[in-house]
Order: sequence, then structure tokens, then C-alpha cells
Amino acid sequence: MRIEFDACRVEMGLECWLRLRVKNRAQAAQIAYELKDKTVDMVAEIKRKTKARSKDANAYAWELMGQMADLLHTDKDSVYLEMLKRYGQQFVVKVPNKSVEMFKRQYKYCEQHETLAPEERAQYYRVYLGSSTYTTKEMSVLIDGIVSECKDLGIETMTPEELARIKEEPR
Repeated sequence: MRIEFDACRVEMGLECWLRLRVKNRAQAAQIAYELKDKTVDMVAEIKRKTKARSKDANAYAWELMGQMADLLHTDKDSVYLEMLKRYGQQFVVKVPNKSVEMFKRQYKYCEQHETLAPEERAQYYRVYLGSSTYTTKEMSVLIDGIVSECKDLGIETMTPEELARIKEEPR
């Protein structure tokens, strides 16, 4: 279940309630109806709403990476991984040795970051998040990096005005 809200407040008494000012009354009523007789504990996750990136921006990024791959005589996926490494979102995580294979299946774009001593029974891996998870701002950084690389290679790119337009368009 998902519902958008724009304000909240806490009410303290014998019980503690978190009230949300929702944007869609019908959706709120539906959620309340579905949950009214539930006696099991539940969990709610609240996070900031972010602007989705443009599909045009994603298509343009892949178009440029395809041109880069052709010029460099390699495949698009190799260029994509390199762009994620240079301009993308990433994090480092410690993975127990017994879980490395499962971890690599789950995270397609990862590489060993640091080798630990055998007694640690774990290794550090750097994970590069795929661009499908990016916010508009994160995708903008990636596209700016790809455009910069293309210019260095002599590949023609959109004008700054055209780039600004596709980077700001909603999905």
C-alpha cells in the first residue's frame, strides 16, 4: 500500500498516533477499510517523494553510450559499467566469504574493493547501482558525465538547452 501525504503530526495520549494529511481521501478510506480488522503487527515505511527521471534522458544516455562503444570497439554494457564507476551512485559493503556468490548474483555491477586477511572471513565489495534506480538529480549527473566523455571523443551531443529539457522532464 502506498499513499501520498504533505503533512503529519503526532498525538500523544493513552496511545500514540501519527496522523497524516493525505492527498487522496478515497485511497485513505480504502486503506483504513482493508486494515480495520487486522490484529497483526504491521510496518509502515515513510520516505521523501523524489521526482522520477525522464525516459528520454535514459534513452539518450544509452544512445550516447552506444556511440561510445562503437567508437571504442567495445560493447555498450562495458561502457555503461565504466560510466557508472565514474559518475554513478555506489557504495561499499563487507560481504562474508560464504555469501559472495549469492551477493554477486544480486548485484550485477560490483567488484572487489579491498582484500581482507583470511581470518576476517569476508571481503569488501564496491557496488554500482544501475541507473534505473536513479532520481532525476542522480541521472542528471550521470548524463553530464557521459556527455563530457562524448565531447572528449568527438561525438556530437545535444545543446545545453536540449539537455536541460530532457533531464527535467518527468517520466
